[in-house]
Amino acid sequence: MLQGPRTIGRLFKHRVQKTPDKNAIGYIENNEVKSLTFSEYKNTIQVLVAAYFKIGVNVGDKISIISQTCKEWNFFDLATLVSRSCLVPIYPSYLAHEVEFIFQHSDSQVLIVENDKQMEKLIPILSKLNHLKIIISIHDLSEETLKKFRNSHPYYSYRDLLRIGQETLGSHPDLLENHLQNQLPDETATIIYTSGTTGEPKGAIITQHGMTSMLMNVETSIKGAFNTNDRTLTFLPLSHVLGRCDSLLPLVFGWESVYAESMEKLLDNMALVKPTVMIAVPRIFEKFYAKVREQVEENGILEKQVFKMAVSAAEKYFEKIDKDLSPTAFEMAQYALSYKLVFSKIYNKFGGRIRYFVSGGAPLSPEIIKFLRFANLTILEGYGLTETAAPCSLNPLSKQVPGTVGRPLGDVQFSFGTDHEILIKTESLMKEYYKNPEATKEAIQNGWFHSGDIGEFTTEGYLKITDRKKDLIITSGGKNVAPQKIENLAKIKPHISQFIVIGDQRHYLTALVGIEKERFLTQLDKLNLSSDCSLIDLAAHPLVRELIQSEIDEVNTTLSSFENIKKFTIIPEDFTTENFLTPSLKIKRKLILEKFKDQIDEMYL
Repeated sequence: MLQGPRTIGRLFKHRVQKTPDKNAIGYIENNEVKSLTFSEYKNTIQVLVAAYFKIGVNVGDKISIISQTCKEWNFFDLATLVSRSCLVPIYPSYLAHEVEFIFQHSDSQVLIVENDKQMEKLIPILSKLNHLKIIISIHDLSEETLKKFRNSHPYYSYRDLLRIGQETLGSHPDLLENHLQNQLPDETATIIYTSGTTGEPKGAIITQHGMTSMLMNVETSIKGAFNTNDRTLTFLPLSHVLGRCDSLLPLVFGWESVYAESMEKLLDNMALVKPTVMIAVPRIFEKFYAKVREQVEENGILEKQVFKMAVSAAEKYFEKIDKDLSPTAFEMAQYALSYKLVFSKIYNKFGGRIRYFVSGGAPLSPEIIKFLRFANLTILEGYGLTETAAPCSLNPLSKQVPGTVGRPLGDVQFSFGTDHEILIKTESLMKEYYKNPEATKEAIQNGWFHSGDIGEFTTEGYLKITDRKKDLIITSGGKNVAPQKIENLAKIKPHISQFIVIGDQRHYLTALVGIEKERFLTQLDKLNLSSDCSLIDLAAHPLVRELIQSEIDEVNTTLSSFENIKKFTIIPEDFTTENFLTPSLKIKRKLILEKFKDQIDEMYL
């Protein structure tokens, strides 16, 4: 446990001294995992800190970074955090005008880009970036890209910085140590802009004290269950606060964080890396669950029956466990057999060594949590926000309660407003929204952060999120409806990928439904459609509508009558971060409601 002033620099130094020879950072090269020890990790950071000094990056400078998740992103992050500068993450999927807004609003002076693709996107706006003084690239840029801006701005590649830093260390060996000694807890560590499903993003200022407190809250609450022998596979966007937390956890747990090659190679990387802990968002689990259901549907009658019997055996076994009762010898034998025949295959898809998944960013369906539990895959669902530097609560290792986000971490306190809005007080809370005192005053009142989420405590003291305050639906009949509950029930159905409930100030509820072609592949013959059919073809097909209707009917049977979905419209478009999803894979509800206003109105004629 770190004693004294809380800064990332001191935390990093403490970790390196404690476990210098343990693996810290891993990466995949030629289908092989390669690793850096904490000592080697420190050497890399020290070189980058020296390079910053040499090229003119000053204490307090703001450094914007736009890149996919990779080890170099983390290297630049940590070098910035320990050199008393401020990192401003920008999602790589953002368009040029969105990057321009964050760079300008944050008063950034340094721009780090991943590659030619990102640089080419930003070249048209470079002249508008008023404070830009240095451009850095992670991968070497091509001559064709370089000639478009090299004469207007100083440029260095990552390789250049490694060379410059090594040369500089000879004459300035104490640069890193001097920064660590002088670093203060109230210095700004990072400005993280909300990905925002509505309006312009706000920049949450997280101090060194706040960032370090968040990591220490996680450490104290886990109570030694994670250790230096654990290994994670890091793949979430580091621009997102949860991915950022994931990338910094080696500093407290001393484990190895291996960087995935890409989201597309995630399952292959799992098999190679064999992680013991993984942090993910609900969309990853939803897609995996849908894939398992799809594969079951493709099986023959015998395999389907075996799967059904395995699920039944697992349900009976865990029902006893959850009631603190001992399963009978027969129930234990049945579950053991079901695990061997069915669930072990699911477990092994994740590398065969997973002890815990951590899920955050949005609610995850309890049905998915329970199903993965059958396969010995424990999901610790948690809760946090950009403004709290990520996790505030987490389901305990000793007992998880699906449908809740667990108990407070470390010093975190929860309270509730008169409308059940969740209020949060913690040392990791942001200092303020950058250059936005009005929003800060609205969000933080009497030391309590108003989260915008609606929730309650269960009788066991677990926090339960019921919905976003701004998303709550009040029908014209005065009924309050929490759409997330209905949406999560629908999204676990075999043919429904996305589900947006509508009905504010309306007589009844309707829904916009997102579908994916891969979920219908086994039924194309029955639908009389070819393999190259489009989503438009599927959305217009009457049998597809019948399938969706039957699944909505199943959901309706579990709801109160006023929560029933009366009508629906299928959206014949893929849901991606290019259109309807935020970079953290949340629905852009306001955008969807605006774009499909006519279709929504038709459902109320």
